[in-house]
Amino acid sequence: MLKVAYDPIYAHPLPPGHRFPMLKYELIPEQLIHEGTITIENLFSPEPLDEATILLTHDADYWHQLQGLTLPLKEQRRTGFPLSARLVEREKRISKGTIDGCHFAFDHGIAFNVAGGTHHAGTNWGEGFCLLNDQAIAANYLLSNQLASSILIIDLDVHQGNGTAQIFENEPRVFTFSMHGANNFPYRKERSDLDIPLADGTSDKAYLDILKTTLPKLIDQHKPDFIFYLSGVDILSTDKLGKLALSKEACKERDRFVLEQCRKHHIPVQVSMGGGYSTDIRDIVDAHCNTYRLAHDLYF
Repeated sequence: MLKVAYDPIYAHPLPPGHRFPMLKYELIPEQLIHEGTITIENLFSPEPLDEATILLTHDADYWHQLQGLTLPLKEQRRTGFPLSARLVEREKRISKGTIDGCHFAFDHGIAFNVAGGTHHAGTNWGEGFCLLNDQAIAANYLLSNQLASSILIIDLDVHQGNGTAQIFENEPRVFTFSMHGANNFPYRKERSDLDIPLADGTSDKAYLDILKTTLPKLIDQHKPDFIFYLSGVDILSTDKLGKLALSKEACKERDRFVLEQCRKHHIPVQVSMGGGYSTDIRDIVDAHCNTYRLAHDLYF
């Protein structure tokens, strides 16, 4: 069964005026249920993540500032969110949903988190709408519990996974691969194990050629026993922030190729959704839903 982490708090952690970026988190499961790709039984609501697991990844001082709502205003502005207890609760549940998804992926091959992909959060900072790094937390959880020994993080959001790169810069058991817009946020990049910066206006063929040349080699070289996939749809030409020129069909082919590689090599994969900022919310939701539709067809 395809398992999907979702909680209503994903969609509404903020006061009115800040909610548009969050609408997709409730519209994605609604659309998937409406069309019959999933049913309500596919959804699970994660509990908040415990502090000990958070501290495998994030510095104690930073975490206690988040928890106590004492993060300095300058650092709050860096996150893009007004800090609140509800927002911190949201981040804890997203991270737990990604960990729970790992267990479901071991059982079923793949699992999803409707939210997640909070790859700009580093060990002691939040940035770009990210406070806790869900896939980094889950990767460290797998390593700490000896559930995986070689992990590949495939980050295909249009923005570099700078927090993920920083967290794992000295961890040889985790290989970080980020394929992103060269001239996009964050403007100060960290160093992933493999970064592929893309020029503004990169088109369907150029993007897919690079991905299809690169990913099989990484899997062959590093032989991961678990994969995290960050499937941001801000690579679309319609995206307000993306600067690339990919069609929805190419975004779907990207997802198909990644999931086919995971399935071909029998590597469990956890998928977090990442960014998407097209003007028309329907473009965002449909592109994200394509990832679920593909997983349903390939795995179930």
